[in-house]
Amino acid sequence: MTPRGVLRLLGSLRTGACALLLALGMLPAPAARAQDCGSADPIVIPTHTWASQAVMSHVVGQLFEKIGCNVRYISEDSQAVYEAVRLGDAALQVEVWQGLSGAAFAAARAKGGIVEAGEHAAVGREEWWYPAHVARLCPGLPDWKALEKCSEIFARPDSGGKGVFVDGPPEWLHDYRRIEALEMNFTTVHTGGAAALWEELETAVKNKTPIVMFNWSPNFTDALYRGRFVEFPAFHAKCRRDAKWGVNPKATHDCGNPPGARLKKAAWAGMPKKWPAAHRMLRRVSFTARQIGVMAALVDVHAMDPPRAAARWLARNEKVWRPWMPKPPAPPAPPAPPAE
Repeated sequence: MTPRGVLRLLGSLRTGACALLLALGMLPAPAARAQDCGSADPIVIPTHTWASQAVMSHVVGQLFEKIGCNVRYISEDSQAVYEAVRLGDAALQVEVWQGLSGAAFAAARAKGGIVEAGEHAAVGREEWWYPAHVARLCPGLPDWKALEKCSEIFARPDSGGKGVFVDGPPEWLHDYRRIEALEMNFTTVHTGGAAALWEELETAVKNKTPIVMFNWSPNFTDALYRGRFVEFPAFHAKCRRDAKWGVNPKATHDCGNPPGARLKKAAWAGMPKKWPAAHRMLRRVSFTARQIGVMAALVDVHAMDPPRAAARWLARNEKVWRPWMPKPPAPPAPPAPPAE
C-alpha cells in the first residue's frame, strides 16, 4: 500500500472509532454552551394557573437548557402576559388560546414588539361543558335549549333559583353577555383557578350531581370524564357586532365560541436576534391534542409538579422532540494526507 493509502486508512479508522465510541457513550458528547444559544441572559418563560400551559412551558424551557440556554420561569397573569412579552420582560408564550387570549394578543401585536411564533398541531375548543353523567339528568343535551329547560337542576342554595355556570377566576375575562343575549336562566360562579375548577368537577362526578362548567380541549378531561361541550348557536363574526344577526335580533353575543381554534405560540420580537437557536426551536415545537392532554394529566391526575411532569414527558417522548433540536454540526473531515 502506498504511504497516501496508509494515511487515508488511518484517517478512516480514527473517524469511525470516534463515532463508535460516541454512540456507545464511551466518549462525552460536546457540552451545550451558552454561546450556542445566543445571549447568556436567561430566557424568561411565563407560567399560568392551568396545567397544560405550565407543563408545556417547562418542556420548552428544559429543551432550551439542552442547547445551552439559561432559563428562568415567572408566574404571570394570562392576560397581562402579552404586554410582558411585548416589552421583553418575558420571552414567549407557548399556549395562546383564541377565545381566552385572542383579544389581548391582538392588542399587544398592534402596539408592536410581540410576534406570532407558529401554531401547534392541536385544534382547541373553549366552551361550556358537562361530564358524561349529566346527559342522563338533562335529556336533550348537548343542545343549549335543553340546558335552558333543565336550568333548575343546576341551581344552588344561593343562586336565586338560577342555574349555575361554574367558571374559572374573573381574570380569565370570559364574556358573559351570551347568558343575557340567549335569555338563559343562569348565573356565573367563579372559582379561584384551574385546580378549584377540577375540585368542583370531581365532587360533582363523585356524587353524580349536575354541573355545567367552563372547559377546554385538549385537556385531561377529554378521556377521563368523557364529557361534551354544550352546542350553542353556531359562531359567526357578525354574532358579536350585529344585533340583527342571530337568534335574538335585539342583542349581540347570541352564539357559541369559535370551534376548531388553532393554538398559537407568541414571542418577543427581539428573541430571534438575542436567542436565535431557541427561537428557531420554538417555531418547530408543535404539540398534538393528545400530547397536551397527557401533560395536563400528569399534574391534574397524577399530582406531579410542572417541572417534574415536563421531565417525565421529555423522557418518554424523545422521538417527538428530537427533530425540534438544532442539527449537530458535521464532524470535522479527517486531515488531508501530505503530498507525496
